[in-house]
Amino acid sequence: MPTKLAVGVLWLLAACTGRDPKFQQYYVQGEKLYQQHCSNCHQKKGEGLGRLYPPLAQSDYMQQNFDQVICLMRYGIQGPLTVNGITYNQAMPGVPQLTELELAELATYIYNTGEHARGRVTLEEVARSLKACP
Repeated sequence: MPTKLAVGVLWLLAACTGRDPKFQQYYVQGEKLYQQHCSNCHQKKGEGLGRLYPPLAQSDYMQQNFDQVICLMRYGIQGPLTVNGITYNQAMPGVPQLTELELAELATYIYNTGEHARGRVTLEEVARSLKACP
């Protein structure tokens, strides 16, 4: 749960950027989750790691496969995945212990960093995406 100071900072950010406070909260929490679970492979700014791990920033796969990205975050993937015309074939472990809220926060962060500007990812979108997972 955010501290009073963190909530105050979120409200200030929202007022200064014109974004709703819930977006700001999701984004901040999502960044923490990204650093904890994703940045080791996808790197701090989402640039990926050579031909081992695909980029998240400037990723055509992310833009075209929202539902699959949510599934990948929860369940991972084995086998090839093509991003920006490059095929990656390194297993990605999922993070099954993440709640739907945490997945929404994480997705809000990665879908609003770099060239992405999707807006807040809702719990409803995450739930719908998870139901579609193979």
